[in-house]
Amino acid sequence: MARLVMKFGGTSVADIERIRNVARHVKREVDAGHEVAVVVSAMAGATDRLVSWCREAAALHDAREYDAVVSSGEQVTAGLLAIVLEGMGINARSWQGWQLPILTSNAHAAARVLDINGAELVKRFKERQEVAVLAGFQGMHKETGRITTLGRGGSDTSAVAIAAAIAAERCDIYTDVDGVYTSDPRVVPRAQRLERVAYEEMLELASLGAKVLQVRSVELGMVHNVRIFVRSSFEKPRISIRTERRPERLSAARRRSWNNKSSLGSPSRRTRRRSRSAACRTSPASPPPSSARLPKPISTSI
Repeated sequence: MARLVMKFGGTSVADIERIRNVARHVKREVDAGHEVAVVVSAMAGATDRLVSWCREAAALHDAREYDAVVSSGEQVTAGLLAIVLEGMGINARSWQGWQLPILTSNAHAAARVLDINGAELVKRFKERQEVAVLAGFQGMHKETGRITTLGRGGSDTSAVAIAAAIAAERCDIYTDVDGVYTSDPRVVPRAQRLERVAYEEMLELASLGAKVLQVRSVELGMVHNVRIFVRSSFEKPRISIRTERRPERLSAARRRSWNNKSSLGSPSRRTRRRSRSAACRTSPASPPPSSARLPKPISTSI
């Protein structure tokens, strides 16, 4: 039975009706026989509202308390989606970042993922056939035990990291567009939709302002070779876009990742510069590498 991670952004869960729509997407995958983990963002506008309250409370505020406040938006969404799924007859449970736990650095409001223990999720997949609904964007500092957040757009990073931790077959990023285009289709009517994008090329697009995927999520997917698909949550899904690594670049990138000793959530600046320059030189992506060449996922302690 294949494992699958599904991530839904703020516009996809903006209200209860849209959360019900998300639940229908999840039910389709469960009915297809997948073991599903769902990562959700806060409802559209919720994080902005929480951030404004922090700034209104004090212009100079403790970053640790800021994280405690702004991480609550994802907790609400996770609980609501779990309630809707249970009402549809699907066994589901909500999870917070500290419950797995998702261990991070101590850089509050911009933490990097260091390790994830996916053992409990895998256990519940097997024993209870339970859908895991996880609050994105949040983790826990491994020493202090305090809640941390991964920066704006960090739910993408949460989803890719969890996909690597549980050795998921793929990570589906659901958003309000149906893929990655050469330009913003809402601004450039003739923008072309790309069927397939290499990690290096997607990293370049994300670093230059494309809002489809967060930069760190692309970096993490590149290091652990997680298959990422971008889909629209507002229409019947199809394979929208796949990000993948070229086989000839896999070994070199792995060596750079582990040699520079950077966090799992973000390679060093030197690695990032090399990835960007590679994106400018390379041609369209070739088929994905065989499973024998895939790097090991994040430690799951299974």
